[in-house]
Amino acid sequence: MLNKQAKEKIRTVIEQKEPVVVISHINPDGDAIGSSNALALYLKKKGVPVDVIIPNEVPDFLRWMPGFDNVMTFKNNSEACKKSVSNAGTIFLVDFNDPGRMGKLENEFNESKALRILIDHHENPVDFADVVISESWRGSAGEMIYLLMKEIDGSGFLDKEIATCLYVAIMTDTGNFRYGSSYAEIFNIAGELVTAGVDKDQIFTNVYDSYSEERMKLLGYCMSEKMVVLPEYHAAYISLTREELKRFNHQVGDTEGFVNIPFSIKGIRLTALFIEKKDHVKISLRSKGDFSVDHLAAKYFRGGGHINAAGGEYDLPLDKTIEKFESILSEFKDELQ
Repeated sequence: MLNKQAKEKIRTVIEQKEPVVVISHINPDGDAIGSSNALALYLKKKGVPVDVIIPNEVPDFLRWMPGFDNVMTFKNNSEACKKSVSNAGTIFLVDFNDPGRMGKLENEFNESKALRILIDHHENPVDFADVVISESWRGSAGEMIYLLMKEIDGSGFLDKEIATCLYVAIMTDTGNFRYGSSYAEIFNIAGELVTAGVDKDQIFTNVYDSYSEERMKLLGYCMSEKMVVLPEYHAAYISLTREELKRFNHQVGDTEGFVNIPFSIKGIRLTALFIEKKDHVKISLRSKGDFSVDHLAAKYFRGGGHINAAGGEYDLPLDKTIEKFESILSEFKDELQ
C-alpha cells in the first residue's frame, strides 16, 4: 500500500517523536473514530505524543472505544485544539479527502506549517496534503491504517486496544461486512484482529445495540410514516424535518444507518435519506450493484463518496430537495433496472 516516499516519511515521523495531530471529518462515523484512535494508539506505543481532533460531537455509541479519552472536539474545546494544531510537527488526515470536511477546524489547519499526511479511501481527493495515501477501492480507512502499521512494523504492532478500534472502523464502514467492499482480504484482516483479542460480539453490541428509546421510536416512525417507495425506479427514500427530529429528542448519530432501511424491501437498488438542517438539506445516498451514487451526488448535490455510498447537500427547502431527487430518477431508470 505504501510507496517508498510515504513509508520513509512516516518512519521519520515516528523516529523524530515530534507532536502529532490526527484529524478526521465532521459528523464522525465508526470508521473516522476507529481508524483515528487506532493510529493514535499505535503512535503513542511508539513514544510519539499525539492528539486526536474531531470537528464536532462524537455519537454516544462510539465513545466507549479505547483511546477515546485522547479525543478532542473543536466545537467544544477550540482553544486546546488550536494549540495542539499549532504545536504539531505532523498532521494525519484520516477518512476524508476534502479540507471542507474539517468544518471550522479548516482555518487552523490552513495556518499550520506541519507535514500533512492523508490516509483515505474516498474517490477524487483534493490536493491539500504533502503525502497522499489514497486507495478508493478499500472498504474503510481502518483497513488502510491496519496495512500501514503492518508495512511499517510487520506483525508486532497489534494489541487488543488497537485491534478493537480497527475492527469498529472496518465493521461499520462495510455495514457489518455486508457491502460490496467486503472482499476476501477484509475477512483475513478481521480474523487477525480477532486473534489479537477483539471481542467481536461485544463490539457489535456496543455499536448496534446501545441506542436510546427515542432513537428506536424515531426508527419506527421513519418506517411507518416517512418511507416513500418508488417501485418504477427500484428506489426509496426517507425524509425528516427539524421539527420531527426535535419531537424524538434527536441526538448526534441517531439517524446512522437509516438510509439502509429500505434495502430490506425486495428489488430496491437506490435509497436516500434527507435530513433538514437550518440552512440546507443533508443527503445520504446508497445503492446496490454497479449503480454509482457517487456520480449522482457529485452531479446534483455538491457531494461525492463511493460507488455505493455517497452524500451531499442542497440549499433549497426539504420539499424542493425531494422534488429534485424524484425528477432526476428518470435519467437513471435504465441503470436501476
